[in-house]
This record gives sequence, structure tokens and C-alpha cells, in this order.
Amino acid sequence: MNYTRHDTSTTVTLQPTGVADASIIWLHGLGADGNDFVPIVPELRLPEAFKVRFIFPHASHRPITWNNGYVMRAWYDIKALALKAEEDVTGIHESEQIIRQLIQHEIDQGIATNRIVIAGFSQGGAMALQTALRYPQRLAGIMALSTYLPLRNSLVDEASTVNQDIPILMCHGRQDPVVPFELGDISCQLLMAQNYAVDFRIYNMTHSLCAEEVMDMSQWLQKVLAINTNSI
Repeated sequence: MNYTRHDTSTTVTLQPTGVADASIIWLHGLGADGNDFVPIVPELRLPEAFKVRFIFPHASHRPITWNNGYVMRAWYDIKALALKAEEDVTGIHESEQIIRQLIQHEIDQGIATNRIVIAGFSQGGAMALQTALRYPQRLAGIMALSTYLPLRNSLVDEASTVNQDIPILMCHGRQDPVVPFELGDISCQLLMAQNYAVDFRIYNMTHSLCAEEVMDMSQWLQKVLAINTNSI
């Protein structure tokens, strides 16, 4: 698949040849930017028939408490990475609105909501879960990589009923020193306890991606988008 790249101050977009009929909004991790996962696209080896537009937004710069107040690109502040750590509710909600605007932009370009996947790595994966599980229209799926469930206590009251059965792929490295595997595992259990169907994949890696994971992501995306092709 050949893509045309478009850069703005807020996003990197890879536009497929022809008219896109699906979109993947892919959110980067703490300290990175939208360029971080652009090289993964050709490695996914999606079939030519899948006319997928990839949108890689840049988070804004903000001081991170967990990193001694150092200013970097982030979707929200992090006090600590622990199950009961204080969370930046305001920052999370602000970024959720930004992602909703990105979804609306894809809708305005003719993409049906059930053809939009929200993906993310680490902090970006947390925002993918935060946003998609609460989004009021049916989305295609959530791909949450090396991450955890944020604001878990509010999900019961804020969850979208139309996305109760949304496909969720969660991937995590067993040796992850940044977002501990236990945090991802507990997040998966919390989601399953709320009747979400989570496909949880575990790899022998650290806070990164591996070839096996990329292959699993590709197969999952093809399945999710093929299923939703029938419901446009």
C-alpha cells in the first residue's frame, strides 16, 4: 500500500491511494510525538483493499510530575504509575475532547464511526481506552498497547452503551519496566469484569513493540475492519 504523507503542526496523516473508507487515530506515548509510529504502518502489511487513513496527532507540551516537572509532549500529567496513584483528571478530559475532535474530523470527511479505530501506545493507549469507551457512537475498535485503564472508577457511570461490545486488543510486555505488566493485567481484568470483550496478548518484551505483536495487530485490524465493512 502506498501512502501520501501530510504534516501539520498538530498531526501527521498517511493518506492511502484512492478514497479512504476507514481511519486509525494512533496516539503516541509520553515524550514522543506523532512521528513515533509512522514507520509501523508498512510493517502492518495491510491488504491493498483496505483503504485506511492513519492519523498520528501530536500531544501538547506540559510539565510531568513523574519526571521531576520536565516539560514534554504528553496527553496528561502523571503523578506516579501505580494502581492507586492520583490521576490528572483535568488533563485527561482535555485530551479526550481533542481526540473527539479528531474523530469528528474523520466523520466530516465521510468516514463512518464504525470504521474508525482508536489506537495508542502507553499514555496514548490509556487515552484510547478513555475516549473510545465513552464515545457516544459505535467505533470499530480499540488497540491499546503497553498501557492501562485510566479513570477506572468513573467508567461504570460514563461508559457508552453502544460501545459495550467494541473489540478491544490489549498488548503488553511481561518485562515492561515503565508500565508494569501487572497494571495492564489488572486493567484487562477490570474491563472484563464490566463485560468488555478484551483480547489480551502477552509478549516477552519490555516497553516496546515486537515483530509478533505487529503481526497480531495486523491480523486484528483486518478482522475488525472486514467485519465492519458489512455494516456500513
